[in-house]
Formats: sequence, C-alpha cells, structure tokens
Amino acid sequence: MQPLNADQLAHLTRDHHETLSGVLGMEFVAASADQIIVRMPVTDRVKQPFGILHGGATVALCETAASIGTFLGIDHDHFNAVGMEINCNHLRPARDGILTATATPLHRGRTTWVWDIRVQNEAGKLVAISRCTVAVVPKQG
Repeated sequence: MQPLNADQLAHLTRDHHETLSGVLGMEFVAASADQIIVRMPVTDRVKQPFGILHGGATVALCETAASIGTFLGIDHDHFNAVGMEINCNHLRPARDGILTATATPLHRGRTTWVWDIRVQNEAGKLVAISRCTVAVVPKQG
C-alpha cells in the first residue's frame, strides 16, 4: 500500500463522519503499510462523569486505527476488516488536549492482522497501550 496523501486522508475522515469515529471527533493523520495515525480530541463527549477520558473512547480510538489500517491493506472488493479482540492498558488520565494513536502491524495474515497501538498525549506521554486483532472476513452477498 502506498501512503495516503493529504486529500485521501481528509476523504477518509469525511467518510467516517456519521460513524463512531466521526462522533468522537477522530481524524486520520497518516496511513501507510507500516503505520496508521489517528487523532482524537479530549472533549466532553469522550469523558466519563468524573471529567477524565473514558476508557471506552480510548479503546474505540485504538480499534478504529487497527480496523482501518487492516482495511487499507486488503482487497476491498472481496473482504472486510472487523475487530476480533482488543485489550487496552490505560496508563494515565487525560482531561483535555488531543490524543494521537499510532498503530503498527505486528502480523499481516490471510485471515487475521494483529496491531500494536500506542496512544500519546500532546506532551508525548503514553496514555494507553493496546493490542488489537482484526479479522479479515469475506464480504456477504
């Protein structure tokens, strides 16, 4: 896969406007065969009632990066990429700013891809680490 250019990244972000990634304010920053980078602002919509980032929003960010990264690397006409398993360790709270998830494929198989995802705050400190397995499944119908 060739790295996506700025127009393609903007199109990818717009295409997901009505999905969870759009609702949470995610933006695709870079995408290549070796890495995908997605940003998400820490706004009230991604916080828990105590004013800190909700862990589920972090997991959604990680799975979005892994799923889209897999989708970009497979035959779109015949297959879809769907999350199969994810774990996430939350290392420090986030109350504001922008988080950046950097996903790197560890395994690119015929039926599964495994990703390592690092989520950092604007100061470059790790907020979370995650591993996500994405299934490559035949399209139905």
